Amino acid sequence: MFYDNISMLTDLYQLTMMQGYFESDIKNKHCVFELFYRLNPSGNGYAIAAGLESAVRYVKNLKFTDDDIAYLKSLDTFSEEFLSYLKEFKFTGDILAVKEGSVVFPHEPLMQVKAPIIEGQLLETTLLNIVNHQSLIATKAARVCWAAEGETILEFGLRRAQGADAGLFGARAAVIAGCHATSNVLAGKMFNVPIRGTHAHSWVMSFDSELEAFRTYAKTFPDNCILLVDTYHTLESGVPNAIKVFSELKESGKLSDSYGIRLDSGDLSYLSKQARIMLDEAGFKDAVISASSDLDEYLISDLKKQGSKISVWGVGTNLITSKDHPAFGGVYKLVAESFENSGNSGIKEFKPKIKLSENPDKVTNPGVKKVYRLYDVKHGKIKADLICLEHEKIDATKDLTIFDPKATWKRMTLKANQFYAKETLIPIFINGECVYESPSVMEIREYSLEEQNTLWEEYKRFSNPHIMPVDLSQELFDLKEDLIKQYRLK
Repeated sequence: MFYDNISMLTDLYQLTMMQGYFESDIKNKHCVFELFYRLNPSGNGYAIAAGLESAVRYVKNLKFTDDDIAYLKSLDTFSEEFLSYLKEFKFTGDILAVKEGSVVFPHEPLMQVKAPIIEGQLLETTLLNIVNHQSLIATKAARVCWAAEGETILEFGLRRAQGADAGLFGARAAVIAGCHATSNVLAGKMFNVPIRGTHAHSWVMSFDSELEAFRTYAKTFPDNCILLVDTYHTLESGVPNAIKVFSELKESGKLSDSYGIRLDSGDLSYLSKQARIMLDEAGFKDAVISASSDLDEYLISDLKKQGSKISVWGVGTNLITSKDHPAFGGVYKLVAESFENSGNSGIKEFKPKIKLSENPDKVTNPGVKKVYRLYDVKHGKIKADLICLEHEKIDATKDLTIFDPKATWKRMTLKANQFYAKETLIPIFINGECVYESPSVMEIREYSLEEQNTLWEEYKRFSNPHIMPVDLSQELFDLKEDLIKQYRLK
């Protein structure tokens, strides 16, 4: 469940292909696989890469137990020799990846695996499962946080998540992308992230009166007294009773800096405005008004435009499930193979491979590649990403002209010394040994917020966002065109 050893969490065809490789003369052929995605979720202008720490733990603990081997043997599908190989299996290749929390765009590698083909093949399903889910939720959370314009976002989705894993790692991804805290206690424990929560309607209903329920809660938690006011009647009962309790806390000297109300139903804009007037007139101008109730980025944006007085937003179902776009769509494709049938992961000579399709978007970019992110010197914002072949280098002291690989007449020239370039992929595993140490979740969150700040506002809007140029170098473009012609003429 928590990625300590999930070697068997794979598709059957990964294992059958592995046996095929094992019994052929290409089992030691080194190949390069790339994990990328083709379309930003939710019509967004970007995505947030997440899941790297989980992926690292998966690869580090990748082994088949005696119980695993016994189960596979019971299928009467695999040979004794292959099962013996699996029993001693260890990943020996290299993995590069973008930093967790990075802003990313379609068609560029988020992860690159260089390994014997029999090893690289096995990683496909599990890496996609991890990266697809966490990147999806992180991207959704980034949208929600942007809609709130810096106000507090709390992830409240555990009860509606599609399973314990989805709730746990979805909470982690949400915090990475900018959420301030989660209601998920296990996520708080495992990832050392802030947890927040108040009480449910059942708390109020379990007492003889709403006022008694509020008083009891305030007595128990005077330092975090957020009262749910919509159990019976928000404005005629809930808010007046909350004001009575706040007055009693104030008189006793126990009113803390963290107090207020939560709305969970009704017209949140109207109710928050009326509640604000009532709280202010009673002398509680610093009382927080928080809200939940099927929120998403669109509703939060609308409520803010309507002048609602909400400043803390609890977002659950629509965030943790990415309800409007429930799948990230990442893929894992072979892009190169070694010229030799044997050797080690230090092999540098690779032959590019390409997948063709009647759908142009599904034609892969061949070869071993790297991605340069190009920034504007003056503002520090992203101008474009350029996918290059592994050996290519960019000289920012010279003009650089890039072009749209689908509409080659669309060109942009970056002037010398007015841009700078950074490679996006960093080493994670070398020769099977992990060389990467994951930062804490809160450190990743800080990095992700910095990354999101490198986007121009036009890329963040919800409707028709500007599309970031993700271009191919001239050399990569020519290679792709040559391979398309070569295979189409066969």
